[in-house]
Amino acid sequence: HYWKLCPWGRCMGSDCGPGGSQSRAVWCAHVDGWTTLHTNCDQNLRPSNQRNCFRVCDWHKDLYDWRLGAWNACVPVSARTFGAARPLPCSGGEEGIQTREVGCMLKADGLPADDAICEYFEPKPRLEQACLIPCPQDCVVSEYSPWTSCSKTCGTGLRNRVRSVLVPPLFGGALCPNLTEFQSCKPGPCKGPEGLYSHRVGPWGPCALLGSRTARQAKRRKGKGQGLRERGGAKDPETRELIQKKRTRNRLNRQDSPFWDIQVGYQTREVTCIHRNGSTVARKLQFCSENKDPLIIQSCVLPKACQVTEWAEWSSCSKTCVDPESPGGNRTRQRQVLQFSVGEEAPCPPLEESEPCEPQGGGVPPCTTYTWRTTEWTDCRVDVLLSQQDRRRSNMTGLCGGGLQTREVYCVQANAEVLKYLADLREKEKASPPVENRLCQGPVPNRSQLCQIPCPIDCQVSPWGAWGPCTFENCDDQTGKKGFKLRRRQISNEPTGGPGSCPHLVEAVPCDEPTCYGWQLLSLEKCLPADGQQCGPGARQPQVRCINSSGKSVDGSLCSPFPPPEPVACDVPCSRDCVLSDWTAWSTCSQTCSSKTVEGKQMRTRSILAYNAGEGGALCPNSSALQEVRNCNEHACTVYHWQTGPWGPCTEDPSSPSFNASAAVRSSSQGPCSLGMQTRKVICVRVNVGQVPPKKCPDGPRPTTMRPCQLPCKKDCIVTPFSDWTECPLICDAGMKKKQSRKRLIIQMPSNGGQECPEVLEEERDCEAPRSCPGFRWKTHKWRKCQLVPWTLRKDDPGAQENCGSGLQTRAMSCRQLDGTQGDISECLKFAKVMPPVTQRCQLPCQDDCQLTSWSKFSSCTADCVGVRTRKRALIGRSKKKDKCKNTQMYPLSETQYCPCDKYNAQPVGRWSDCILPEGARAESPLGMKVQGDIKECGQGYRYQAMACYDQDSRLVETARCNSHGYIEEACIIPCPSDCKLSEWSNWSRCSKSCGSGVKVRSKWLREKPYNGGRPCPKLDHINQVYEVVPCQSDCNQYVWVAEPWSVWKVSNVDLKENCGEGVQTRKVRCMLNTVDGPSEAVEDYLCDPEEMPLGARESRLPCPEDCVLNDWGPWSRCSLPCTRTNSRVRTAYTIRSPSVGRECPDTTDKEACSLNLNCFNYFYNITDWSTCQLSPNAVCGRGIKTRMLDCVRSDGKSVDMKFCEELNLERKWQMNASCVVECPVNCQMSEWSPWSDCSQTCGLEGKMRRQRLVVQASQGDGRPCPSQMEQWKPCPVRPCFRWQYSAWSECRVESVVCGEGMRYRNLSCFVSDGSADGEFSMVDEELCSSLELAVNGDKQILLKEPCTLPCPGECYLMEWSDWSSCVNICVKEAGVDFGSVQVRSRAVLAQEPENLQLCPDQVWESKPCTGGECFQYKWFGSSPPNSTGAWCQRSDGLNAAVCACEDGFTEVLSLTGRLRECAPIPVLEIPTAGDKKGDVKTSRAVNPTLPSTVQPGRSGRTWYLQPYGPDGKLKMWVYGVAAGAFVLLIFIVSMIYLACKKPKRPQRQRQQNNRLKPLTLAYDGDTDM
Repeated sequence: HYWKLCPWGRCMGSDCGPGGSQSRAVWCAHVDGWTTLHTNCDQNLRPSNQRNCFRVCDWHKDLYDWRLGAWNACVPVSARTFGAARPLPCSGGEEGIQTREVGCMLKADGLPADDAICEYFEPKPRLEQACLIPCPQDCVVSEYSPWTSCSKTCGTGLRNRVRSVLVPPLFGGALCPNLTEFQSCKPGPCKGPEGLYSHRVGPWGPCALLGSRTARQAKRRKGKGQGLRERGGAKDPETRELIQKKRTRNRLNRQDSPFWDIQVGYQTREVTCIHRNGSTVARKLQFCSENKDPLIIQSCVLPKACQVTEWAEWSSCSKTCVDPESPGGNRTRQRQVLQFSVGEEAPCPPLEESEPCEPQGGGVPPCTTYTWRTTEWTDCRVDVLLSQQDRRRSNMTGLCGGGLQTREVYCVQANAEVLKYLADLREKEKASPPVENRLCQGPVPNRSQLCQIPCPIDCQVSPWGAWGPCTFENCDDQTGKKGFKLRRRQISNEPTGGPGSCPHLVEAVPCDEPTCYGWQLLSLEKCLPADGQQCGPGARQPQVRCINSSGKSVDGSLCSPFPPPEPVACDVPCSRDCVLSDWTAWSTCSQTCSSKTVEGKQMRTRSILAYNAGEGGALCPNSSALQEVRNCNEHACTVYHWQTGPWGPCTEDPSSPSFNASAAVRSSSQGPCSLGMQTRKVICVRVNVGQVPPKKCPDGPRPTTMRPCQLPCKKDCIVTPFSDWTECPLICDAGMKKKQSRKRLIIQMPSNGGQECPEVLEEERDCEAPRSCPGFRWKTHKWRKCQLVPWTLRKDDPGAQENCGSGLQTRAMSCRQLDGTQGDISECLKFAKVMPPVTQRCQLPCQDDCQLTSWSKFSSCTADCVGVRTRKRALIGRSKKKDKCKNTQMYPLSETQYCPCDKYNAQPVGRWSDCILPEGARAESPLGMKVQGDIKECGQGYRYQAMACYDQDSRLVETARCNSHGYIEEACIIPCPSDCKLSEWSNWSRCSKSCGSGVKVRSKWLREKPYNGGRPCPKLDHINQVYEVVPCQSDCNQYVWVAEPWSVWKVSNVDLKENCGEGVQTRKVRCMLNTVDGPSEAVEDYLCDPEEMPLGARESRLPCPEDCVLNDWGPWSRCSLPCTRTNSRVRTAYTIRSPSVGRECPDTTDKEACSLNLNCFNYFYNITDWSTCQLSPNAVCGRGIKTRMLDCVRSDGKSVDMKFCEELNLERKWQMNASCVVECPVNCQMSEWSPWSDCSQTCGLEGKMRRQRLVVQASQGDGRPCPSQMEQWKPCPVRPCFRWQYSAWSECRVESVVCGEGMRYRNLSCFVSDGSADGEFSMVDEELCSSLELAVNGDKQILLKEPCTLPCPGECYLMEWSDWSSCVNICVKEAGVDFGSVQVRSRAVLAQEPENLQLCPDQVWESKPCTGGECFQYKWFGSSPPNSTGAWCQRSDGLNAAVCACEDGFTEVLSLTGRLRECAPIPVLEIPTAGDKKGDVKTSRAVNPTLPSTVQPGRSGRTWYLQPYGPDGKLKMWVYGVAAGAFVLLIFIVSMIYLACKKPKRPQRQRQQNNRLKPLTLAYDGDTDM
C-alpha cells in the first residue's frame, strides 16, 4: 500500500499575501490501483493535506514580475539528441537551441518568489528558443607583400615578406597561417669584421623634482625684489613707472597663473651594450666605445592631472511650457577648470553636460501651438479655366458657370482670441499676426476650390400673336382717348432677375373708332330658302357672342349699343340650277400693315359642283365670280412700344421713413441691411424710327420706372497685424548690410464702399550693426629662459657641458576677446581654437656647437612665377672660425625659393544645370496663385555650369582668384505648353424629325494637337471630330399641307347636251410653314408628313341636271378604342341640290370597319434619353441642364401631334429637365519654387543646390496636366576642400644610437582637394585651414609623436600594427542571418639573423566589432582555373586574398611567386558495388573529398583519392608506372577481342545472306565521356 496525492487546490483566505491556505486530498491505495482504508498505510509517512500559501490579489501585479535571464550560448540540436545521426557538412549554419533562466521576483528587492504569483497575471515566458550556429569561419589573409631587401649588406642575412589578416578565425574556424615568410640571402662576403655590438637605450623614466627647488626660486626672487627696491628708491617717478610696467609684464610672463602649475624636473634612462645574438655585455668593456654615448638624463615637465570643480547646479529647462506632443527640452550644468593637465597627463574632461528634461511645477503654462488660418476666398473667376484658343479670352464679360477661387494660407499662433476673432471679423485688433509657415504642422488647407457663378437665364418670348381689335386704352375711361390695336407675346421661360430684362411684350398701332366690346361671329347656320320654299334665295343666320377687347366672352347687354351681324344671303339651288361649293376660308393677309404703297389683301374661292340644265335653271357664274378679294390689316405701319433701360444701382431712398434708422444700423454692419430704390429709363419707341413722345404709346402696358431693392452691406478691408521682424544675422562684416522684414496679409477684401486696404503690406529695414563681435582667442606670452638639468645631476654624463645642452622652456597663456579685452578662461575653452602648447624643448648652444643668427626675411620678388627670392643667416662668434660650421651643406647660410605665382586658370566642371527662369520674370496671377502655363513658367531661362579656378600647380583655389563669379551662364528655352486646339462649333443641324422628338448635331474638328504638356483633347472619332448631340422637338403642325380648290371638271365622257358624266378634277397641294396667322410660305415637300398629303386629283362623276348634288365627304369619325373589327367609323355628306322627282340621292353616310394601324390607332407617350449636359454659352463648366423629350407615338411607331395623347388623358409622370455637372478643366496648380537648399557639399566640385515645388491642385477634367519637373538643381560655387591631415610617421628615432626606445614623429599639414571621391590632396599653406577646427577625420586629439622601439641589429621583432581591415559582415546568405561585422589588424614578425629565428615573438592579431560591413565573395581572377597561369584570388571589393580554392576534385599548384600556376585534376578510382546499376566503364571524375559517400548524388561505391602531384608541382613516379601498365593492358585486351571476333571464311551465298543483317548498335546513355 502507498499514499496517493491529488494536486494542491486553490489558495484560499480572507487576506491577501502569505496568510492563505490550500488543501489537497490524500488517500491510501493498493499497488494494483484500488483504494483502501487509511489504516492500511503507514501513518508516519502520511503527507500533509494542508499548507500555508500566498494568496494573490490584483494589486500584487505592481509588486511582482518575471525576471528574465540572459540567453545562454547556442547549443547544437544534435548535441542534445541521444543517438543523433552524423551531421551533414555545414552550409550556412547549424540549428541550435539556447536556454535561459526565468523566475518570479519581488520588484522592490529582487528576491525570488513563487512562480505561481507571476503566473496569476501572465504566463511564464519561454525558457528556450531556436538559434543558428554559424559555420566555422577560417582565417582569411591577404597576399604576400614583395620581398624586403636583405637584412645585411654582406654575409648571410634574411629577406622577409609579410601578409596581414583580413578576416579573423571565427566560430572554431582554422587558425591564421604564418604571416611572415623568410628567405636567406647573401649579398656578398664581408671585407672586414661585422659590427657585433651596439648601444641599446631604454625608455625614459618618470619625471622627478630636485629637492625643494620651488622654495629656492621663491627665495631668489624675494632677494632680487628687495635689491631692486633698494636700488630704485632714488629713481624719478617716470623711471619708477617704467619699472612697474616691466615688472607687471614679467609677472604675466611667469607661470603664476592658477590654471597651470608647471614644474620642470628631470628624467633618466638606461643605456646598455648588446651583442647581435641578443646577449647584454657590460658597457665598461668598451665594446660599444666606438659609438657616441647617448644622453641618459634630460629636463622634463612634472605631470599634473587636470583638476576641475564639482558640477554646478542644473540650469533651468530650455523648454518652459507643457506639451507632451512637442519635443522635450534640455538642461545643462557646468564645472570650471582649477588646473590644466601638464605633461603627459590626459586632457581635461568635458566641462559641460546636458540631459533631456521636461518643465516641472504647477504654474507651467501650456506650450504655444500653431495652426493654419486662411483668408477669405477671392471672387469666383471663370477666365482661369479658359483654354488658350477660347475666343472668350478677348472679352470676358458675362462669363458664368464653374470657376475657381483662391485664398491665402498662413500660420498663426493658436490662442483663445482667434476663436473670438473668427466669430467677429470686425475686431481687427484681435487678428493673430502671421508667423513662419514651418511652425505649423499637419495638412495645409486647400488654397483653391471650384466655385459657381450662376448663369443668367435669358428671357425667351413666344412669337407675336395676332392683332387685336381697335380698342380704348382704358375701357373705364373712354372720353377723348385714342384707339389702339394691340398684339402680344408671352414669356416662355422666367429669366434671371425677373421679367424686367425681357424685351417688350406688347406692340400697339393707333386706330380709329375704338370699341371695348363687340360681336364675335362663331358660325353660320345652314342656308334656309325664304318663304319656306325648297330652293331658291335664302339666308344663313349667324351664331354670335359678345366679347371684350381681350377676346373674353361677356354679357350680351354690353354689346347692345352695337348692331349684331346681319344674316348672310345664300342660295339653295333647285334641281336644274348650277351648284357652287361653299367659300373657302380667307387666306392669310399678305401684309402685316398697310401704307400708301402697300395694302394687305385676303382671298377666298369657290368651285362649280354641277352645271345647270340648259336654259331652265340658274346659270353658273363666270370664273371671276368664283373668287373674292378683300383688304386686310388696313392699319398704318406705325407700330409703337415701350422700351426699358437697365436697372440702375441700388441707392438709399431718402423718402423712406426708416432711412435714418437704417443708416445707423448699416454703419455698424450688423443686422439686415436696409431697403433702397432702383430706377430705370422707360421711353416710347416707334419701330424702325426711334424714340417718340410718350403719348404715342398706350399708358396701360407702360412698365414701371422704380422698384425697391436690398442695399448690400458694406465690408471693410481686414488685415492681420504685422508679423514679428525677421531675425538679423550676427555678422561682424561692416561692409555687408543685412535687412529684416515683416509682413501682414489681407484676410477680407473691401466691398460695397467699405474701408479700403492699406497700401503697405510688407516693410523692410536695415539691421542694426552689432556693437561688439563675440569671439575669443588664446593670447600667448614670451617664452621663458631655457631650463637645463642641474649640473650636479649630469656632470657624470660623458660629453656633458655645464651651461649648454637640451632643456625646457615654458610660457604663460591667457584668454582674450577679439577686441583685445581680458576674457574668462572657460570662454576660450569653449569658443577658441586649440590651446597652443605652454612648454617646448629648447637648446642652449655649447662652445663646440655652431651658432647662427635667425633667418632674415625673404627678399622682394622681381617677377611673379619666374623670379626667385632669398633669405640669409650668418655664423656668430667663434663659429665663424670652425671648419665644421663652414660646411654649407650641414649649415646652409642662404635659402632660395621661387616667387609665389599668381597665375590662375578657370575651367568649367560638371554638367549643365536645369533650365531656370529668372527670379524677377515671374508674373503674378491676379489671383495670387500659380496656374501652370498662366504665369511665367516657360520661355527663356538660363542654365548654369560651375567654374573651377586652379593655380599653376593645378590646385583648387577660390573662384574669385580667376575674376569669376563661379558660373557660366547659357540661355535656354523652357517650351511653353500648347493646348489642344479645336475649331469652333458648327451650326446645329436641322432636327432629324419634322414631327415629334429627334436629335440635332453640331461638331468641332481638330486643328492642332497638344504638346509640351498642354490641355489634352477630348475623345475624338476616327476623323478627328467631336460631336454634341441633343434632342429636339418639332411641332407636328409646324408644316402643313395646303390644298387649293379643285379645278373645273374635265369630263371624259362628254355629253354636251347634259354637260355631265365621268370626269377628273385636280388641285395643287403645297407644303407650307404654319404660323399664328396661318400658313405663310411654301417650303420643301419633304418637311410635311407624306401620309397626310391630300390628293391632288380625283375621278368622280359630274352630276347631271336634276341629279342630287352632295358636298364633299366630311372627315371620318374616330374609331373608338380599343381597335376591333366590330367597331367602325363613318363619314357623312349633306345634300346641296335636291334631285328632281323620281331621282334619289346616294347615301350620305360612308362606313368602314376599324382596323388596327390602318385607320385605327392606339397612342402612348415615349420618353427619349437624356441629352448631354447643356451649359450656358458663357460657361465653361459647372452646373448645367440635361433635357429629354416626350413624344406621342402612334401604335404603328409614328410620332404624331401631342393632342392625340392629351385627348386620351394619358399619365405624364416623367421629369423633363434635370440638373447636371460638367467637370471643370482645372489646370494643374503648382506651388512656388522653394528657396534654394543649402549646398549638398560644403566644398568641392560636386555640390548641388536643389529646390522643389509641390502640386497644390491636381489637374481635373481636361485641364492641363502637372509638369514632370518637380525639382530643379544648379551647381554650387566651387570651393576648395581644406582639411588637416597627418603626414606619414617618421622612422623611429633614437638620437645618435642604433637601437632602443625612441620616438617617432609626424606633421599636421593643411591639404586641399576638389572633394571628389578619387581627388588627390595637395599640401597648401596652413593659413588656409585656419578657419577649420583642429581635427583629423573628426578626431580632436592631435597626436604628433609617440614612443617606438628601434630594433637592434640581429633582433627578431614584431612589425607595427597593420591598418584596420575593411569592415566584414559575418553573413549566412542561405539562412538570411546576420552575425554582425568585424574588422581586424595584425602584427607580423620580421627577422634579421638566421641564428635568432628561435627567439622570434609570436605574431599577433586583434579584432573589434564594426558597423556597416559588407558580405564578401572570393573567386579566381585572371585565366580561370583549371589550366590557369597567373590566376589570383580576389575578394568582391577588389582586394587580393589567399582563401580561394580549386573546384572540387582539383588541387592547387602554385608558382614561385605565390600565384596559382594551375589546378591539376585529382585521379579518382571508383569501385562499383553489387547494387550499382551504373557500373559502366567510364572515365573517372573528380568529386569533393569532404562529402561523405552517403550524400554524393547517384553514387553508392567507395572512392580513393590519389595525389598525382608532389609538393613541387611535378608528377610522381607511380603515375608513369600506372600509365605504362594501362597501355600494355589495353593492347592485350584489343588483341583478344580481335581474335575472338574473327570469323572463318564461308561460301559466297551464305555471306550474302548475312550481309543483310544489321550491325550491332552501341547504346549511348547520354554520358559525354562515352
